[in-house]
Amino acid sequence: MKAAILRKYAKNNLALHIEEVDMSKINANQVLIRVSASGVNPLDNMITRGEVKLIAPYKLPLITGNELVGYIEEIGKEVKTLKKGDRVFSRLPLSNIGAFAEYVAVDESAVALVPDYLTDEQAASIPLAALTVMQAFDVMRVEQGKTLFISGGTGSLGAIAIPIAKAKGLKVITNGNAANQSRVIQLGVDQFIDYKTEDYVSCLSNIDYVLDTLGGKETEKQFSILKKGGKLVSLKGMPNAAFAKRMHLPLWKQGLFYFAGRKLDKLAMKHQSEYHFVFVESNGKQLQEVAKICERHKIIPSVDTIFPFDELNYALDKVENGQSTGKTIITF
Repeated sequence: MKAAILRKYAKNNLALHIEEVDMSKINANQVLIRVSASGVNPLDNMITRGEVKLIAPYKLPLITGNELVGYIEEIGKEVKTLKKGDRVFSRLPLSNIGAFAEYVAVDESAVALVPDYLTDEQAASIPLAALTVMQAFDVMRVEQGKTLFISGGTGSLGAIAIPIAKAKGLKVITNGNAANQSRVIQLGVDQFIDYKTEDYVSCLSNIDYVLDTLGGKETEKQFSILKKGGKLVSLKGMPNAAFAKRMHLPLWKQGLFYFAGRKLDKLAMKHQSEYHFVFVESNGKQLQEVAKICERHKIIPSVDTIFPFDELNYALDKVENGQSTGKTIITF
C-alpha cells in the first residue's frame, strides 16, 4: 500500500516521502480501514518538526496522519460494535497514528460511525477538531447558559467548535477577520468581534470559558476577560503540570511541564481562574456523541481545499503557509 513516511525530524523541511509499504495487519481488537480521505492539520507539521516528542515520542520511520474517514475491510475477532463495510471516522490513537496511508489498522475504541448525510471529505474534517473541542469542554466542565469566547474562531477548528458549543447550550463569542463574519454567524456565533477594529480585551468581561486557539501573548491577554472562577483552555499555550498528570506522563515530564507552564498557572491564580492545556486523544465514544450532534443539527463542516494523496506535500505546505476558511483534505 502507499503511505506517507517521516524518516527524520526537520524544522525547515516538512515534506514527507510517499512510498510502498507492507499492508497493515490487525489484532483481535482492531479493524482494518480502507482510507478514503484524511484531514491535514497543523499537528502533522508539528510532528515532522519534532515539536511533540515530549508528549508523543514516536519511533522513526513513521507513517504520519492523525484523522481519517474510510470503510472497514476486516474486523478482529474481539470487535463487537462494527462490521465489514461500515463507513467510519477516527482520530487515531497517539501511539498508533498513520492516516496518510491507503489502509490503517485502528482500535475499535477509537472509531465511530459517520452520519449518512456527510460526504467523506466533510467527515474527514471532523475527528481531530471535534474531539479537541469535546475534551476542552470536559476540562472546562461547561454548563448550559454560560458564555464561551473562542479566540480566532474563524478557522477549521472554530467551524466545528461553534456548532458543538451551541448544541451544548453555550453563548458563543469569537473574533477574527470581518470577511468571515457572516459565515461564523451562520454557524451560530452570538457575537463577532473584528480584530482589526476592536480589541476583545476592551469589549469583553465576565466570560465563563475561553478556548484559546492563538497562543503566545494572546493566551496571557485572555485571562483578563475571565470572570472569577473562569476557565481558560489553550490549544497553543504551554503544557503545565495539570496536563502532564491528566496524560499520565512520567514524573520527570510532570516536573518539566510544571516549570514550562508555571507562568500561565501564576497568571491564572492572579486572575482567580484556571488554566489548562489540551492535546487531543482518540476517543470513539466521544466521537460517536459528536456524530449524533452533527446528525441532529445537520452540521456541515467547512472544507477549504481537497488534494489527491500524491499531492500531500502541497496540502501540508498550505496548512503551514496558506490562508484557509476550513479544513484541508487529502483523498485516496
